[in-house]
Amino acid sequence: MLFSSYEFIFLFLPLVVLLYYYLSNKYSDTAARWWLVISSLFYYSRTKFDFLLLFLASLIVNYLIIILIERVDKSKPFSKKVLVVLGVSANVCFLSYYKYANFFIDNVNFIFATHYDFTKILLPPAISFFTFQQIAFLVDFARGETERVHFLDYTLYMSFFPKFIAGPIVRHYEFFPQLANASLSKVQFDNIAQGLFLFCVGLFKKVCLADFLANTVAQGFDSTTPLPFFQAWWVALAYTFQIFLDFSGYVDMATGAALLFNIRLPNNFMSPYLATDIQDFWRRWHITLSRFLRDYVYIPLGGSRHGLNRTLLNTFLTFLVAGIWHGAGWTFIIWGALHGIGLMIQRLWRLFGFALPKFVGWLLTFVFVLCAWVFFRAKSLGAAWKILAGMAGFNGVSLPADFHRFFGWLASAGVTFTHDGPLVVHVETVIFWLLVLVFSFRFNIPELQRRFRPNVFVMVGMMISLFLSVLNMYNSTEFLYFNF
Repeated sequence: MLFSSYEFIFLFLPLVVLLYYYLSNKYSDTAARWWLVISSLFYYSRTKFDFLLLFLASLIVNYLIIILIERVDKSKPFSKKVLVVLGVSANVCFLSYYKYANFFIDNVNFIFATHYDFTKILLPPAISFFTFQQIAFLVDFARGETERVHFLDYTLYMSFFPKFIAGPIVRHYEFFPQLANASLSKVQFDNIAQGLFLFCVGLFKKVCLADFLANTVAQGFDSTTPLPFFQAWWVALAYTFQIFLDFSGYVDMATGAALLFNIRLPNNFMSPYLATDIQDFWRRWHITLSRFLRDYVYIPLGGSRHGLNRTLLNTFLTFLVAGIWHGAGWTFIIWGALHGIGLMIQRLWRLFGFALPKFVGWLLTFVFVLCAWVFFRAKSLGAAWKILAGMAGFNGVSLPADFHRFFGWLASAGVTFTHDGPLVVHVETVIFWLLVLVFSFRFNIPELQRRFRPNVFVMVGMMISLFLSVLNMYNSTEFLYFNF
């Protein structure tokens, strides 16, 4: 059940909200929370019921380990460490089996020319997100940074449906204090107004922008025909904006839906394509993942505490983990490695005191991120090379026939003009790309909330965006980050 589906918008979400407040006022906050947990588990079960059983098994095992850690005698710190290691290892093995077993078997067959044939293991949606959250809570609890909570609250924390499938990755200190707020189950119209506004913005970004870009992206990446220079750049640029609008659209909708229950989720984006270096990009892109990698991978590896060489290695390994986390494939590993290498080069660049003009830094960062996205989207290394070869001009240079009247003089330099390719010139195309640029470079959640004023203009804008989104929802695709 997608956020961008008629079933979710006109049936599931209104029903859950109405019954949540009814139960809290008529019975108790506990009854309302049970309803929210049951609704969240039902939402997840709509993917495949077996996946729900896997999630519940993971949930119960983690909670039991937390109880065991709590009951360990404080005079036996080694026993606590053993439980933490076992707990983290169990989560990593659980994630590795479902996400990487097929990849491992395929590579063994390729390297050793074997023919092991196992039933393909299906990837449960959200497995990376809820596993990372459980690891974080387990480690923080063992460190004494949080207390054990009631199983109901723990289940709600892990399964809360707005952020269940694709995040953001919420830490315990961002969630449990809100549950303790006495006004949580009271209708707060400001939160409802903001929530509906953010949900409409995210829905528009997903349905009216990202899903339309998906057609151009699919034509370029999935085609076996080599792409000329401009077409290859156009396809790569389309995916660069598609993945942002798709993922940030989901987060906007998740944040908006959570506000309907008076729960605020952490910000996950801050205009990442305005970053002027790679480190700045990762402060702005998927912020909750970046801080998780910092706190539970980079710092435990030693961070920057053991000299330059160790710092560079830790940086590279952290982003190699980021690539592996995103998917089981060499393309994801290369994507993570590229960002790790980029951060290493940036650290050395700063160490020698070099500084670039702001615009040059932004342009280099944007092009680097765009080229790395090619590996992220490509289904194989060959498919990635096909796009990159076109971007490097190895497949020639071609422009749409519509451009001949403006650039016909380039024919003498070997540029051809064809009716094939994704580039077309229409008024609606210009308007569409202006909207893509505006929503990609501006309008983060904090900015939207700061500027939000419940007036007639906002209401009209919401109604127009909702109307256009509903008209196009029949063709809406699954969110890209559902695969991670």
